[in-house]
Amino acid sequence: MEILSDRGPQFISKVWKDFCGALGAKVSLSSGFHPQTNGQTERMNQEMESTLRCMCASNPSSWSSHLPWVEYAHNCHISSASGLSPFECSLGYQPPLLPSDEPQNAVTSVQHHIRKCQRIWREATAALNRTAAQNRRFADRKRKPAPVYSPGQKVWLSAKDIPLKAAPKKLSPKFLGPFEIQAVLNHSAVRLKLPSSLRVHPVFHVSLLKPVKSSPLCPPINSPPSARYIDGGPAYTINKILDVRRRGRGLQYLVDWEGYGPEERSWVPRSFILDESVLRKFHASRDSGSSRPPGGGH
Repeated sequence: MEILSDRGPQFISKVWKDFCGALGAKVSLSSGFHPQTNGQTERMNQEMESTLRCMCASNPSSWSSHLPWVEYAHNCHISSASGLSPFECSLGYQPPLLPSDEPQNAVTSVQHHIRKCQRIWREATAALNRTAAQNRRFADRKRKPAPVYSPGQKVWLSAKDIPLKAAPKKLSPKFLGPFEIQAVLNHSAVRLKLPSSLRVHPVFHVSLLKPVKSSPLCPPINSPPSARYIDGGPAYTINKILDVRRRGRGLQYLVDWEGYGPEERSWVPRSFILDESVLRKFHASRDSGSSRPPGGGH
């Protein structure tokens, strides 16, 4: 048995993993930024939200009294994938609307009810498999096989869902990296070695990756400059200061480092910045734009 879930805290906790291990179930987690994994649940939630919104708009003072009817409508709603309602898939019959309809669904015997449920479950499973195969054929028409990745290989990561600090979406790079593959989890997900400043989960779907290729027309990128040592500590060259914020009694500056990509931008305290001219240039540009740092002082 395999349980597929997202990466919510309740699903990555040790208690949940131990519980599934005791049941003999394998825990599988969806890859980052791959909404197709939970698309069915999201669509169901959207339908429920639309139903409750219409109910509240029509009955703003008494909408809660109609919740049993919403529940009944949800249980009777026939899925286009299976041709059955959730209630019928679970219990083998449609929920009765009125008490007078209950005798029609009376259980004549336990064996008869079990056989009926098993028949419905087989039909539902066959219908879901047919729908999945049809959806797969439809989706694969415009797809091509993903490259075969291996640990240690360098790849580019799509920046579509990566929160880059102080960067307009239109001017942000389309891909970040290159990053090294730490492990290939399966044919559709890999784990990347990401910088500590990029606070996202390191597992990604292969559709978000692109292998790094080099040729005479596309030479390999230069390695980031190594650190210099000033007063016994490492120091890096600042390309530009992007923003400022107050933290405690001091200020922190968002720094774009020379030779490094936007994924390496980081907030550093004022005492870490050794070049005063960079600070003067930043504050001068803010003053010319009628903007002041937090606290109103330099």
